[in-house]
Amino acid sequence: MGSAAILVKKIYDGDTIGVLIAGQFQKVRLIGIDAPEMDQRPWGGKARDCLEALIRATASKVSLEYDLEQKDKYGRLLAYVRTQDGKIINEEMLRKGCAVLFTLPPNVKYAGRLQAAQCKARDLKAGIWGEHGLQERPYDFRKEHPR
Repeated sequence: MGSAAILVKKIYDGDTIGVLIAGQFQKVRLIGIDAPEMDQRPWGGKARDCLEALIRATASKVSLEYDLEQKDKYGRLLAYVRTQDGKIINEEMLRKGCAVLFTLPPNVKYAGRLQAAQCKARDLKAGIWGEHGLQERPYDFRKEHPR
């Protein structure tokens, strides 16, 4: 298991947060999900709001669980973000239809659970899977609109 009671200081979008670990600010990318980009209106904002609500429900205190690779090429920590009662926020984002599955080996510890959460959201037409849902996967959007 990861570390205990880490304070979330910033929510960048639906799959990236900023936390304080031992007094140091770190960016954390949620493993296994890809949320719509902020420019993918209205879904980017909705994804950020969804993540913010999940984190606010934990009094902004979470724990991080790492997989095999702990950092991405941008230097962000890669983690499963857990609520104090053990729920995986990454999975909740998929279940609510606020993100799409984005499995990147070797970080596949919960790939099956994450995939099941996305399938459930799709079956229920939740969030991005509903009518007037997300038109383009975040990955494809980024390729067409590089920063």
